[in-house]
Amino acid sequence: MNRREFIVGAVASGAAATVAAPKGEKPAAPKAEGMTKAAEPSGKLIVSAPVLQNAAETSMGVMFIVSADASGWVEYSKSPDMKNAKRAYSGGHGLMEVNDRVARIRLRGLEPATKYYYRIGADRIEFNGGYKMKNLGPEVDSKIHSFTTLGEAAGGSFCVINDTHDRKPILDMVLTKIKEIKPSVVVWNGDASNTSETIDTALGIFVYPHPDHHEYASDTPYMFLNGNHDFRGRFNRSLDTLMMFREFTERRPEFAELGRNFVQRLGDIALIGLDTGEDKLDTNKHFAGIFRMKEYRELQTRWLAEAIETPAVKTAKFKVAFCHIPLEDSRPGQNPGDIAPDDESPQYKNNWASWQRTCARMWGPLFEKAGVQLLICAHQHYVRFSPPVPGRSWAQLVGGGCDVVPGKEQYYPSVIQGRVADGKLVVTVHNASNGKITFEKAFS
Repeated sequence: MNRREFIVGAVASGAAATVAAPKGEKPAAPKAEGMTKAAEPSGKLIVSAPVLQNAAETSMGVMFIVSADASGWVEYSKSPDMKNAKRAYSGGHGLMEVNDRVARIRLRGLEPATKYYYRIGADRIEFNGGYKMKNLGPEVDSKIHSFTTLGEAAGGSFCVINDTHDRKPILDMVLTKIKEIKPSVVVWNGDASNTSETIDTALGIFVYPHPDHHEYASDTPYMFLNGNHDFRGRFNRSLDTLMMFREFTERRPEFAELGRNFVQRLGDIALIGLDTGEDKLDTNKHFAGIFRMKEYRELQTRWLAEAIETPAVKTAKFKVAFCHIPLEDSRPGQNPGDIAPDDESPQYKNNWASWQRTCARMWGPLFEKAGVQLLICAHQHYVRFSPPVPGRSWAQLVGGGCDVVPGKEQYYPSVIQGRVADGKLVVTVHNASNGKITFEKAFS
């Protein structure tokens, strides 16, 4: 089954129109069902639960949605009764951010491996010009949430989801499993979207993913990595205005645009996040010459070479990397993503990259040098494990997609869980459609 053959039928919001796709690709899945501004509750200023983003040792991102011009803030404390709470504001120092859709706040100066309690609030701002501003007062969400920062002393597990493509029934399955597992952090490993042309579409994906899961990321932080579909559409070019880039102090100025890449410790595990970019070449005629993924991947290679030399990686017992497009696929007929100029060749059945040979050649040697044991990928829409082979010491695990295919047991939505148990890294694949464990392996 072609990984693009999504079920284009009735979903929670009913059937929706498909969009045109390049030759050789199936239409994308139905349009997002997310709550738009017009549908938001009247009168309320804060109209969503908070979404935790970009977990780190000493910082955390918080985002929520507002219905009118507002400046958001977060109160946080190490005490559940919010005693001695501090407040962090949107926009940082100088000018506070005023936005009529989104409030984004960065909590800084946190302690590693520490539990914090927090609540969100916002000041309603009447903004009629540089000298005609008025603060109409605050609105506070009374619900107190919590999170725990990462670090070498942090415990718990990580989970990975991928290729949800705004499919509401699939999101219900994977988010229900996440709620059951209660991981310390979730890596959303790309293709959350099909294409996002407007902020309303993106809100329906990242803030209102499902009617039963509005608080999906209020107590569990998500670390989002782009998939190829997350580069497509006008709004996806500004996705960082919704899903924030990571804290700028995590990287040198040369790597400023690598806002999704990360190296973070979760106890004995070093988590390494990379972005494989589009699944087509920059020269592909469908992309109008406005993609520069070649330079983007080369920049990440330089970043990775430095990242693996940091104490966070070098002192970790286990090293797990993440990226959307797989870096290995030895099966015949799988397009390696470097067939110029338009990704087409008679020897490959698809005109898009099934795997990324270019990234494998650049990043693979660095994985070897760092001692990475496992790479967790996505993109192919079915679960597949590739053990190490001579010349490649790291294993690769590909997560499932947004379909349940009768008779093809590897096609299912997956939640991949990683945890340390008895001195080993235990990786488990959960079939989110039926609750069964389909794969488990321990790494020493």
